[in-house]
Amino acid sequence: MPNIPALDRRSLLAAGAMLSAAPAFARSVRQANPRFPEAFLWGAATAPHQVEGNNTASDLWFMENQQPTIFAAPSGDACNSLELWSTDLDIVKSLGLNSYRFGVEWARIEPEAGQFSQAMLDHYKAIVAGCHERGLRPLVAFNHFTAPRWFSAQGGWMNPEAPQLFARYCDRVARAIGADIAMAMTLNEPNILAILRPMLPGQVWDLQRATLEAAARRLGVERFSCANIAAKEDIDAVEAGLAEGHKAARMAIKAVAPDLPVGLTLSVIDDQAAGRNSIRDRVREETYGKWLELAKSDDYIGVQNYERAVWGEKGRIPPPADSDRNWSGTEVWAPSLAGAVRYVHEATGRPILVSEHGVGTNDDTLRARFIPAALESLKRVMDQGVPVLGYVHWSLLDNFEWIFGYKPRFGLCSVDRETFERTPKASAKVLGAIAMRNTL
Repeated sequence: MPNIPALDRRSLLAAGAMLSAAPAFARSVRQANPRFPEAFLWGAATAPHQVEGNNTASDLWFMENQQPTIFAAPSGDACNSLELWSTDLDIVKSLGLNSYRFGVEWARIEPEAGQFSQAMLDHYKAIVAGCHERGLRPLVAFNHFTAPRWFSAQGGWMNPEAPQLFARYCDRVARAIGADIAMAMTLNEPNILAILRPMLPGQVWDLQRATLEAAARRLGVERFSCANIAAKEDIDAVEAGLAEGHKAARMAIKAVAPDLPVGLTLSVIDDQAAGRNSIRDRVREETYGKWLELAKSDDYIGVQNYERAVWGEKGRIPPPADSDRNWSGTEVWAPSLAGAVRYVHEATGRPILVSEHGVGTNDDTLRARFIPAALESLKRVMDQGVPVLGYVHWSLLDNFEWIFGYKPRFGLCSVDRETFERTPKASAKVLGAIAMRNTL
């Protein structure tokens, strides 16, 4: 198997120190150099539950099939990527990208507590090998929300034993693929419930609770709890378990692969202050504070940005009436990525990987305009001293989008729901052209 390009912990730390020593965020100037660094990662992302299909041992599969359920539709076959993963890699390569972010599915590797599937570990080893065969750097999430059903039936992340159970699983995965991947992400967006807490209306939280209660009754357990579906009153306890889980996982992975860069990814809105008494800083502390502090001990941090929020004295200020909107009516504002990246680096001092960024829309012309506009702003903050390691677009495919089913479309490729044929969109070619040139 080919050697991984030099992207180990030492080079990450050296890059971070060098770039952090640059004048801190000088006033905005026109970009002098539109070229990205030679080692810049250009990628697209998927998540196992969202693309693989038939993840029957997982907690969310069980949740999708309850009555009542918060899910608009079950995941079912998803994009059939469990079978078609090599096709997905071929597409990533054909677009001119040099990296692929994917996840390993805990529920497949440990479908029952303490029972590990060598066949599924070999499956993910084959995907890693397939990346190398195509010149793609594998960026691997060890957990992307989903967990085995048995784990969530024991209280999920609120179970005091959860961090060590997660670490045991991460040890197995690291032993299987840790020497051959470029970057490891322990958790995906462990702060997502905190972000959603003020956004979702009460009836949504009520339905989530009802779904969890239905799952618990069906299994005859006291409590069923998931990483991205929770009762509102349980959010703080879930986050506390996830934080301990990250620390335990980082230690387990490093024990096996000490030079493998390890971090987590956060959902980060570009929060902006309006007026003297803006509540912006309070919102930031509540949403990101503990995670940014935790990330200071990591090799890098993944930033996942989709929007901005302007905060006044009493709350969030509505966006301009003429702004671009995504599938749900939320504002699409390309400079938000740069704002989120700069904030996270200022708060942590860590190198940044843009581990997700995109727009859910049926209008691909919006996505095609959005990508270069966002990258232009990102390059500007890089020129001002922020160390950004790469840009990974969400997502490679139109896939299963959690409680919203298949309605939101974030993909660079459309997917026929019956034949699973993938068709690259114009926006895929826009991103690919930038990646191949390594310049705007």
